[in-house]
Amino acid sequence: METVSGTESVIVDGGLALRHRADGHLELRANGIFVMDTRETSTEKALATRALELHAQPRKVLIGGLGLGFTLEAVLTDPRVEAVTVVEIEPRLVEWMRTGRIPHGPDLLSDERVHIEVADVAAVLRESRPEAYDVVLLDVDNGPGYLVHDANGALYEAPALTHARRATAPGGTVVVWSAAEAPALLEVMRQVFDHAEAHSYPVDLQGHEETYWLYVGWLSTGRVSPRNGTN
Repeated sequence: METVSGTESVIVDGGLALRHRADGHLELRANGIFVMDTRETSTEKALATRALELHAQPRKVLIGGLGLGFTLEAVLTDPRVEAVTVVEIEPRLVEWMRTGRIPHGPDLLSDERVHIEVADVAAVLRESRPEAYDVVLLDVDNGPGYLVHDANGALYEAPALTHARRATAPGGTVVVWSAAEAPALLEVMRQVFDHAEAHSYPVDLQGHEETYWLYVGWLSTGRVSPRNGTN
C-alpha cells in the first residue's frame, strides 16, 4: 500500500515501510522502528571497507542483510571481489530493489557478481560449506541491544558466530554492525575468533549526533595479526 502526503510518500508492506521523505531521502523502517536511510550511509559502507582492507584477496563475500544496498555497493567497488552472496530474509525488500522502488537498486542487483538469497542468514551460515567465504558482513538488525526482531538476538551469540567462523576461510574476517556499543558482543567474538576488535563511528542521524559500532572477528593465517582493541 502506498500513501502520499504533500511531498512525502510511504510504501507499507507487512511490517516494512519505505518512506520517500520531503528532503529527498529514503527511509526504511521495520515494525515501526527506524532501520536506515539514504542520508547517513557511512557505517554501512565502512562495514564493507573495514573488512575488505584486512584481507589480501577477498574474492568471495557474504552480506547478511540487504538494507538499502550501501554495504553491497561498497563491496562491489573493490575489483578484487569476484562473487557476493547477499542474504535477505524480507522478499519485499528484494522486490523493491529489483523494481526500482529503491532507485539505485536495479543497477546494484544486475551486477553479474551478485547472488541474492532470500533466507535467514543464520540458517545459511549454519548450512554453508566450511571456508566458503573470505569475508562475512552482518547487518541484519540494529545490534544486540536494539533488536527490531527478537529472533535475531541469536545471531550475536556464540553458536551463530561459530557458524560464521566455520564458513569463513583462514585470514578472513567477520564484521558485525551495531547501533550501540555492545561489550558483551565483543567478549563473545573474542572467544569465537582468533582476534576481535571494536570500532566506533560518529554519525549525523537527521541532525542528531550518534555513534555506531563495527565489531570485527579475525581468523588467523599464522602471520602477525591485528591486535585486539577498541577504537
